[in-house]
Amino acid sequence: MAAPWTGALLVLLATQAASCADGLAEEEEVPAEWVLLHVVQGQIGAGNYSYLRLNHEGKIVLQMRSLRGDADLYVSDSTLHPSFDDYALQAVTCGPDVVLVPAHFRRPVGIGVYGHPSHRESEFEMKVYLDTAVEPPLPGAAAPSDGADAGHARADAPQDASQEEESVLWTILISILKLVLEILF
Repeated sequence: MAAPWTGALLVLLATQAASCADGLAEEEEVPAEWVLLHVVQGQIGAGNYSYLRLNHEGKIVLQMRSLRGDADLYVSDSTLHPSFDDYALQAVTCGPDVVLVPAHFRRPVGIGVYGHPSHRESEFEMKVYLDTAVEPPLPGAAAPSDGADAGHARADAPQDASQEEESVLWTILISILKLVLEILF
């Protein structure tokens, strides 16, 4: 009776290891509109957090990759110590993690890097970019006057957050489907 579960567990671990290896092999290109602000490297023990503070204004892109192990990313504009229980944005993949911090987030923004317990220690590299791309106005929207741009950014923020949540849900759903297919076939 334990043999089928053992086989399923081995398939799960092999799939997770393969996806981690794929993530390390790829080096992602960044759009020309992204300006590199900082590169942060660090190590984090299993089940522990390392906290960073983001003070830069504007739309920020946090791009983190685990060099060894599996580090996860949690971001919040309401606490400087975000965790898997208290966060606004997250990226928890086994591979490159990317979080888009909207311009309307209150500064400073708290960033938590979590060392996944599946590895004794995780080593990560995070690149912090300023996204200078100008988003086109919505059709039929009046052009903002001086000072109205901040209100426009706040109006778009809930849509950005829901798209981020939808993206995370799709990523989880696809991962589960891949796992089920791997187990069945």
